[in-house]
Amino acid sequence: MNMLSVFWNLVVESAPWLLMGYFLAGVIKQVIPNDWVHKQLAKPGFVSVVKGALIGAPLPLCSCGVIPTALAVRQAGASKGATSSFLVATPETGVDSVSFSFAILGPVFAIARPVAALISAVVAGVLVNRFDAEEHVQGPVEKPTNCCAEKKEEAAQPKTKLGTKLLSAVQYGYGRMISDTAKWLVIGLVGATLITTVLPQSFFLQWGDGLLAMIVMVIVGLPMYICATASTPVAAGLLFAGVSPGAALVFMLTGPATNIATMGVIKEQLGLRSLIAYMVGVIVSAIACGLLLNQLYAVFDWPLQLSMMTHGESYPLWRQLAAILLSALIARVWLPNALPLGGGIHRIQDVAMNLRRRLTPLD
Repeated sequence: MNMLSVFWNLVVESAPWLLMGYFLAGVIKQVIPNDWVHKQLAKPGFVSVVKGALIGAPLPLCSCGVIPTALAVRQAGASKGATSSFLVATPETGVDSVSFSFAILGPVFAIARPVAALISAVVAGVLVNRFDAEEHVQGPVEKPTNCCAEKKEEAAQPKTKLGTKLLSAVQYGYGRMISDTAKWLVIGLVGATLITTVLPQSFFLQWGDGLLAMIVMVIVGLPMYICATASTPVAAGLLFAGVSPGAALVFMLTGPATNIATMGVIKEQLGLRSLIAYMVGVIVSAIACGLLLNQLYAVFDWPLQLSMMTHGESYPLWRQLAAILLSALIARVWLPNALPLGGGIHRIQDVAMNLRRRLTPLD
């Protein structure tokens, strides 16, 4: 199978799941307001660390988008541990990457990935609180308010209709989210294609399938600036090339959470001790989860399900159309005016904006 066909088969296989994941990401963005996230993480302690992981896990933010959000969470009064757990869980997993994992890697990875991400986030947050404790976190000063006046203000504010929220979800999921992840998604797909077709299996098999292979994956993933969605096809390529499931999981956990940009922000905002605790928590928990996953595969004799590697399969028309749509949305990020489809998409957005104005109640 040549490189072009491998690449296109991967796009066709993943397109429906990615499109669904991007839409769910937009819905979650509409359902979970930022103010609520900040408020939940303001109290220090173990509970806020767990909340940071649970809130961050489903949020539709990639490795680049999580940094300003985490800074806002910190400035709103979140503890160092809660900020750290949020920084780990958010880029390591998400609704889009979970659905993509199910399509490409099978149900075992679709479950193991978010569970391991939560464990990794909680461990990192607890270690940061333990080794870089802070006496008090000064949150934003709240002015005293009159409850009756507050209720009147809330009643005066128009409620957003369901149709408007759905339009906003579509605009965010297929606009902002694709813009944030397009480059790294393409890099991930190309990387998976290269690993599958160019690198011999002996290149990865020389490291074995145990602890040494996982340490190699940590070294590979540590400096990379890759989002959870983009790391999925790369992990699939690694699995096909002979890497163990646990080592692939280590790459998917360390790659999104330990890139150079994130490490720089942690050192600047939380301090060197927090950065060291953060790194130790992410790496150790990732390796521990990888070893456990290898044991589960061995005990239960689970087969690897790599949908991207099927050969000679005839895909139905709807999958082909989904792949074309995904390709057009990604291409539009770089060529918004050059593609014939670009004008059509802009016209659709104009119509959506007009509908949104009509659906929004007037003051």
